[in-house]
Amino acid sequence: MSSYDVIVIGSGPGGYVAAIRAAQLGKKTAIIEKYNTLGGTCLNVGCIPSKALLDSSEHFHNAESTFADHGIEINAPKVNIEQMINRKQSVVDQTCEGVAFLMKKNNIDVHTGLGSFKDKNTVVVKGEDGETELKGDKIIIATGSKPVELPFAKFDKERIISSTEALKLSEVPKHLIVIGGGVIGLELGSVYRRLGAEVTVVEYADSIIPTMDRAMGKDLQRTLKKLGMSINLNHKVSSVTRDGDKVTVVAENKKGEEVSFEGDYCLVSVGRRPYTQGLGLDNAGVKVDDRGRIEVNDHLETNVEGIYAIGDVVRGAMLAHKAEEEGTFVAEWIAGEKPHMDYNLIPNIVYTWPEVAGVGKTEEQLKEEGAKYKTGSFPMRALGRSRASGDIDGSVKILADAETDEVLGVHICAARAADMIMEATVAMEFRASAEDIARICHGHPTYTEAIKEAAMDATAKRSIHS
Repeated sequence: MSSYDVIVIGSGPGGYVAAIRAAQLGKKTAIIEKYNTLGGTCLNVGCIPSKALLDSSEHFHNAESTFADHGIEINAPKVNIEQMINRKQSVVDQTCEGVAFLMKKNNIDVHTGLGSFKDKNTVVVKGEDGETELKGDKIIIATGSKPVELPFAKFDKERIISSTEALKLSEVPKHLIVIGGGVIGLELGSVYRRLGAEVTVVEYADSIIPTMDRAMGKDLQRTLKKLGMSINLNHKVSSVTRDGDKVTVVAENKKGEEVSFEGDYCLVSVGRRPYTQGLGLDNAGVKVDDRGRIEVNDHLETNVEGIYAIGDVVRGAMLAHKAEEEGTFVAEWIAGEKPHMDYNLIPNIVYTWPEVAGVGKTEEQLKEEGAKYKTGSFPMRALGRSRASGDIDGSVKILADAETDEVLGVHICAARAADMIMEATVAMEFRASAEDIARICHGHPTYTEAIKEAAMDATAKRSIHS
């Protein structure tokens, strides 16, 4: 039986980062992964492949729709979905191979198979070649999440699909119905809309991306409608049925009327659930809450001393970068260091085009808390860099304390918002005021000038260009 200082179960961004950091800190470390490739959901069927398809579809959309405006004349482009999927897979393969290399570089033992607890310090790995028992002084659970399956819309993985199947379709749908107007549904919906599919979004809430600042949801909705997506808010889906190649979605609208939508594919993207199946948590005495999440304290330790949990299996947003930070945090805590995490400063990002990104409090949260705040905003269409690139949709909004001027939240709908939001995150980490950001010289012409202008607008409404 092999013994380790740290055993990590799951090799997604949280798991492999935890393993690497533990090894860097001198801990004998092992990682367990039930699939044949490392990287978890994010690298294999999540973040990385979806971004590859988003970029490919955006290239096609620009060739079809914006090249002529730039004075570029080409024959009408055609979609080669097979090559697009092959390229996506190549990106995934290279990224996963990179993680395998990092395991070797850091002398981390990789065990392939289903890991489950025998007791609080023993993990059994069931692989193709039989069972192996590992002893661990500390064990980190990082098994991620799975798509939520609606009871009346079971995945058949052919026509009624999850995000996993949507990443490897062999054809562009004629009409893709997307249940759920959150991040995953809108990203994948926009991929296939750009490639020529009719796309209908059916959302239960009264806004898309409902967990983000409402103003950004409105900005994005306007852009997606211009792209040709049909967005139906306040719709409660009651049934999803399939008849051959036809899928019918029945819902109740805001008026209580029954409406139906017919397409050839239905993507169900109503969230994800913690994945702990087969872990044998009971054998170790690890508790979960009523939503299936593993209960942890402020140090991400479970109710069982020496067993930790990170990422999608615990409370908080299901984000790869959140899991990475938690992985680093736990490894450093185990090593006796004093790490710190501020969950308020974990950015949330939607990789549509324009992108949407936010960090800190939303305006809705501040209102609910009764906080005294002020706002500053700036439209991207007023920015020189946006006009030069043709990316004029969206805006930047800054929320600051009404008395101290400390920045409480920054929300962006714009080209490159995913990169722009990090300026705001750094500023908020150092508790900057809106005035601080307004006083910083920003390069011209850049997209980030919009952040400076919004900060200026938040301080005495002195934006220059709006």
